[in-house]
Amino acid sequence: MSASHSNPRPIRILMAKPGLDGHDRGVKVVAHALRDAGMEVVYSGLHQSVEKIVATAMQEAVDVIGLSIMSGAHLPICQKLLGLMREKGMEDVAVVVGGVIPNRDIEPLKAMGVDGVFPGGTGFEQFIEGTRQAVARKRGA
Repeated sequence: MSASHSNPRPIRILMAKPGLDGHDRGVKVVAHALRDAGMEVVYSGLHQSVEKIVATAMQEAVDVIGLSIMSGAHLPICQKLLGLMREKGMEDVAVVVGGVIPNRDIEPLKAMGVDGVFPGGTGFEQFIEGTRQAVARKRGA
């Protein structure tokens, strides 16, 4: 089977830094690894509101929103993001979150609808494969 049949187009991911978090070295390194893995990456920059992230995701027609959160506000940010995505009919867009995320918060994030949680120290291959699996689930593959 040719690549065009097994994967119709590259995964398109929006990498975003919500809120007041000013650390973006990690998200840039992850974005580079995702590009190297064949994904199209849009980076929205620092200090993005949830509303701006959702608007950019719609405008860019992404398959995944990837949040990098170092501030500890991942639970309320994800709750707000997922609620706004539901309002906008974006249930087909996967959400993955990385950064400073305590183990105790992984299950609550998944329970609210986050498709992949990657705490600090997660390897690139694990993040890349987890993102691919999240998109495959959303695409119904």
